[in-house]
Amino acid sequence: MIYLSDILTHEHELDSFESLLEVVKQKARDGEIHLDVDIKPPYPDAPKDWQNQVEMAFTFPNR
Repeated sequence: MIYLSDILTHEHELDSFESLLEVVKQKARDGEIHLDVDIKPPYPDAPKDWQNQVEMAFTFPNR
């Protein structure tokens, strides 16, 4: 299991919500099977439905 907070802590180059989604997709492609969305991303471009978008990116990483 990977936590969203771990991604945000370890991926220092992230500067937007879109870049976060790309990393989330890559984690899913790399074989992670569970994602815990335990924290709200700190990016001003995070949409109101940010949690749904993160979960969709993880569930369907090849879209």
